[in-house]
Amino acid sequence: MKKIDDLLGNNKPKKNIVVCGWVKTFRGNRFIAINDGSCIANLQCVIDYENTESSILKKINTGAAVKIIGDLISSKGSGQNLEIIVNKISIIGESDSESYPIQPKRHSLEFLREKAHLRIRTTTFNAIMRIRSVLSFAVHEFFQEKNFYYINTPIITGSDAEGAGEMFKVTTLSSDVSEKNIDYKKDFFGKQTHLTVSGQLEAESYAMGLGNVYTFSPTFRAENSNTTRHLAEFWMIEPEMAFYDLNDNMNLAEEFIKSVLSRILSKCAKDLKFLNDRYDSEQKNKPMRERSEMGLIEKINFVVNNSFKRVTYTDSFNILKNCKPNKKNKFKYKIDEWGVDLQSEHERFLVEKHFKCPVIIYDYPAKIKAFYMRMNDDQKTVRAMDVLFPGIGEIAGGSQREERLDVLEKRMEEMKIDKNELWWYLDLRRYGSVPHSGFGLGFERLVQFTTGMGNIRDVIPFPRTPQNASF
Repeated sequence: MKKIDDLLGNNKPKKNIVVCGWVKTFRGNRFIAINDGSCIANLQCVIDYENTESSILKKINTGAAVKIIGDLISSKGSGQNLEIIVNKISIIGESDSESYPIQPKRHSLEFLREKAHLRIRTTTFNAIMRIRSVLSFAVHEFFQEKNFYYINTPIITGSDAEGAGEMFKVTTLSSDVSEKNIDYKKDFFGKQTHLTVSGQLEAESYAMGLGNVYTFSPTFRAENSNTTRHLAEFWMIEPEMAFYDLNDNMNLAEEFIKSVLSRILSKCAKDLKFLNDRYDSEQKNKPMRERSEMGLIEKINFVVNNSFKRVTYTDSFNILKNCKPNKKNKFKYKIDEWGVDLQSEHERFLVEKHFKCPVIIYDYPAKIKAFYMRMNDDQKTVRAMDVLFPGIGEIAGGSQREERLDVLEKRMEEMKIDKNELWWYLDLRRYGSVPHSGFGLGFERLVQFTTGMGNIRDVIPFPRTPQNASF
């Protein structure tokens, strides 16, 4: 049995081949378009309907699975170079033509989210998920070639790595017990536990023995947000490197991002071309202020082919405060006080308008960053960094970690982080502490950038969001 991608890629006529797939369309009782998920192109199969049983013809409906044996020949029709002259067709799985929801017409993305178990049958989601697969492999390939070790950090944890408190509780105790009366010693793990928001802290402990490690795991945030940028369950890429300072960290982040995006450009050209055309069409329907000035492939090349500009938070703040955007670029959120967190519109301005290249902002105010980030000598900023892209703003964030025990303990006290809960994390500073760094990159955010999809729910097979855990 041959895959359609192999047949069309080879571009040579062949006799007596076997191919399987799902029916996309059936026209004039003669032309069947099938797809097996291996590529964006459908394969046209020409059937001799006069010599085919009527019982078979009635079952060739959109969505049906078929097995075809025939001869691959040069096509006389437009739109394809090759087609199959069908010698034999078998129906593997029937499809009810009246109830099958993915009919050959344009469906809204909102409708397809309600049919997430079937939306992969569409050309758009075929392309997205193939790109997601290639990106996933490229992540592992990059780190393995760099001699990083892949580790699996716990999904269930007693630690809040981000200190935000937006965590899903894991318990076997009765829900009838009030929060005040819960005795967690009687719970399954003997303590209060949650689904992890990050594998970073555990990854740090393994970096202290293996040198360079990375995680690529699901994480969970109980954040009641219904924006196009947030999910309750998503995948995080988190490398941790012993003996790396912030500059080493920024170098690795830039090299990593360029590597995986270059792989997409070389391996997924046809899928990207389709999504690029779709992206351009979507942009035309947006208000002028919200339109991107670059096409999808142009944005990816913009990242791959430009050096990332590195600029401190303070310099970025001054640029934003002193710039005079026109009406088209007027900021919704004011920049008037040092220490405010930058919004996506500010980050995009720096990337798209001011520097005109990807940007890494570093040395952020300590008050807006996590407890584990290394304090600078000015006692106001920490060795944090954010990588900024066109179109979306922040794509990745990281820092040099605080390796000094006394400074870390002070930060934890200031931010009311329980030192008893993180005794093991403090041990890493007691026994052979070294400078170390790492960053986190939300995988779905990367897939969203690479595919041009406007909603992050459309780049993960089965999205988990507030009030939605279907499928």
